[in-house]
Amino acid sequence: MPTYIALTKFRKKPTKDMIKWNLELMEKDRQKGINVRQIYWTLGRYDAVVVLDAPDEKAVMKSSIARGDNFAQETLVAITAEEARKLVD
Repeated sequence: MPTYIALTKFRKKPTKDMIKWNLELMEKDRQKGINVRQIYWTLGRYDAVVVLDAPDEKAVMKSSIARGDNFAQETLVAITAEEARKLVD
């Protein structure tokens, strides 16, 4: 299953209700095959980094669109360094 990294910015100040709402969406996403491996809140350009596995780009895009009012995301497809080294001639 492909791995994705979502670089996330809050569109508004996070609240406990917003966090609860996002956790509820994560549970719905899990039922659709999206597994959030880790969430890090960060300092700097992005407010959070999310590492997740998903069946395909469409599933990730649908999940991101659902969160659009509260979060802006830049999503990257990721492979391990070991997999990447196999691509080098």
